[in-house]
Amino acid sequence: MAVLVTGAAGFIGAHVAGALAARGETVIGIDDLNGYYAPQLKRDRLAALVGGRDVRFVQADFADAAALDAAVAGERIDRIVHLGAQAGVRHSLENPQAYVRANLVGHANVLELARARRAAHLVYASSSSVYGGNTALPFRVDDRVDHPVSLYAATKKADELMSESYAHLFRLPQTGLRFFTVYGPWGRPDMAPWLFTAAILAGRPITVFNNGRMRRDFTYIDDVVAGVLAALDRPPADDGASKPGGSLAPHALYNLGNSRAEPLDRLIALIEQACGRAAVREPLPMQPGDVTETYADIAESTRDLGFAPRTRLEDGVPRFVEWFRRYADA
Repeated sequence: MAVLVTGAAGFIGAHVAGALAARGETVIGIDDLNGYYAPQLKRDRLAALVGGRDVRFVQADFADAAALDAAVAGERIDRIVHLGAQAGVRHSLENPQAYVRANLVGHANVLELARARRAAHLVYASSSSVYGGNTALPFRVDDRVDHPVSLYAATKKADELMSESYAHLFRLPQTGLRFFTVYGPWGRPDMAPWLFTAAILAGRPITVFNNGRMRRDFTYIDDVVAGVLAALDRPPADDGASKPGGSLAPHALYNLGNSRAEPLDRLIALIEQACGRAAVREPLPMQPGDVTETYADIAESTRDLGFAPRTRLEDGVPRFVEWFRRYADA
């Protein structure tokens, strides 16, 4: 039996696919290698993180139901880790249709595949963005999340609702993971650690929104991968008991964060230190769809999944910068 990983060439997906294969799982990875950012980075991730391991990669678009079915035809799949999505809050202002297609149609296609294959467990990526403009900190999985401030956030909340309906109607065991600002080697080039590091090393100004008055719960990739695998190994029971997030069906929601709200200035200072040079800052106003602070309550994740993030920002940032230098020089 195999584990299907969608978004297998993405940042989290490639790390998860490699980790599953490393522990002896048979993995089928799919990704459409789209051009939201450089497809070469995605190919390089596949080569570095899943190359040589028991992973069969298929280039396919899971938002195309026929293509998804063809990608897994003849394969025995018992679990699915659905990490593929159109990511990025700001890009959703410019290209909303991409989010509707990948995050809504694509999520529905994966649900249908899981139902048809009678999957033992579907773990899927949600996001801290679903908390929107919540001011009560830290963010708890049973908080109301009815006021998204971006289309990206709205699609992720919609994914949770679609999953709840499938858990209720078809008793499909599912776990949704709300990721908090994941960073580390092989990260995404549209996120702050990459953008700041690239600019500082090149002597270009860095764009600092809201004059830097922002805080993020930065979570290192190794900790997130451990959380994903722990969730996959613990499908929620169909026992009628209330799960994290409030479902009475076999559907649980968890935060995966470092449970520390770090000032943006601290991230910049650590990158400056690792790069050995100071940043030139270009302050700009707050961007539409963004929030000033994220902070995860991980009590349920720790209790149910044994989730225990270990990587401090002062340890993770130098690791990322070291990797970035090697990759940029390769």
